[in-house]
Amino acid sequence: MCGIIGVVASTPVNQLLYDGLMVLQHRGQDAAGISTAEGSTFHMHKGPGLVRDVFRTRNMRALPGNWGIAHCRYPTAGSAYNFAEAQPFYVNSPFGLMLAHNGNLTNAEELKQQLFKLDLRHISTNSDSEVLLNVLAHELQRAARGTVLDQDAIFTAVRGVHKRVRGAYAVVVMIAGYGLLAFRDPFGIRPLVLGKNATPEGNEWMLASESVPLDTLGFERVDDVAPGEAVFVDLDRNMVRKQCAETHALSPCLFEYVYLARPDSMLADVSVYETRLRMGEALAAKVRKIIDPAEIDVVIPIPDSSRPAALQMAQALGIPFREGFVKNRYIGRTFIMPGQSTRKKSVRQKLNTVGQEFAGKNVMLVDDSIVRGTTSHEIVEMARAAGAKKVYFASASPPVRFPNVYGIDMPTRGELIATGRTDAQIAALIGADELVYQDLEALEESVRACNPNISGFDASCFTGNYITGDVDAAYLDAVEQSRNQKPAAQQNASEDDDEAGNTAQQIEMFVRRPGQE
Repeated sequence: MCGIIGVVASTPVNQLLYDGLMVLQHRGQDAAGISTAEGSTFHMHKGPGLVRDVFRTRNMRALPGNWGIAHCRYPTAGSAYNFAEAQPFYVNSPFGLMLAHNGNLTNAEELKQQLFKLDLRHISTNSDSEVLLNVLAHELQRAARGTVLDQDAIFTAVRGVHKRVRGAYAVVVMIAGYGLLAFRDPFGIRPLVLGKNATPEGNEWMLASESVPLDTLGFERVDDVAPGEAVFVDLDRNMVRKQCAETHALSPCLFEYVYLARPDSMLADVSVYETRLRMGEALAAKVRKIIDPAEIDVVIPIPDSSRPAALQMAQALGIPFREGFVKNRYIGRTFIMPGQSTRKKSVRQKLNTVGQEFAGKNVMLVDDSIVRGTTSHEIVEMARAAGAKKVYFASASPPVRFPNVYGIDMPTRGELIATGRTDAQIAALIGADELVYQDLEALEESVRACNPNISGFDASCFTGNYITGDVDAAYLDAVEQSRNQKPAAQQNASEDDDEAGNTAQQIEMFVRRPGQE
């Protein structure tokens, strides 16, 4: 899960891209980067940390141009602390390309070998995004008429990418001298939204991981980029869309609606907020089957993403809804923080209890999900320390029993508390008196009720069924082995400022424009 943005406008876009990243910060806190272009020159600045920390006034001044892309990184492949893996990525052959990618490739190692042995391309990092960039570059080289690109060649290259690449990918790419390309994997696992801003100079275009940047920056949401579809906007701001996958089906990641996306986003014509309200209604029905509502004094959400579900559950059960936890918004999201010990330490820094909402009461805590269980255990302990008589716990999603390999950092089965355990065993481990999980069918219906055209979902972390068809036990074993062998040095984040690598880059290239031999 990362945040990506691409813009082609009539005025400088550096501030647009920065502001867009700020509202997508929840999708990645590890690193951020912006690339813009004017003429045949790319300008790029990227570095580790939050958006507000990566970019200073001097950096923004060094990013001129009326089109560009931006990325905030949440590490899913490679190293969480390797500056070289911050995006965007650049390659100069055969055309100058800048790429930002959200998702995770499941055949990255195979592609890496192909690129080296057959395509004669070298990959210098462990990032699957660099692999994807080089696959696209090779397909563009094959599709181009000599040194000249046109729209047909660009869409042909995307078709070639779809044939070779497996996994989840939503991508924005700058092609020097030509324009902005965006495309999405044939299953539409990771989101990508298209927006338009009508100006006296003509339409401006934006593509982003969620609809929120469009709303906040004055763009009108046009549509989601369809699974397998490519969108190309040239430098005169002419936009063309084309389906580039032989087979395609909308199967968005359920976790986007449960946790990842902002509640004010629209994804696949679905309001994330409305789906979370529906999750609460379904969860209330499940609670009635397990716990007598008369035994519950108060429903308390674990902020922030569970609040709509908890509110609707309380209303459906006729139980008071209260805010029992106060969140310190200057502490990073624990789900994003790498390292189990860091995650556990941060919980009590991040949340504090409102004592009177717990004292002497039977409380129902509601969270969006339970992944590793560390946070849930700490929160239950906090509720008991605040005086709760009984602590019930409800999850708005089903048990997470399998790794997600499509862009969410939970790849080790041993880290998932639900793997190989019953609900009662999980309740005991987190210290709850009773645990209630959402049913998968109810969760899917919560989303599909808002858009009946959704054919299916990526629910692999709940079911173990991987929709790309190329993930088996051997693959998961290899991922876990690689994760367990990560060098200790990669566990230490660099705190260095610009002088130590957080530097702006300007890349000059000669661009052969259409018709130029």
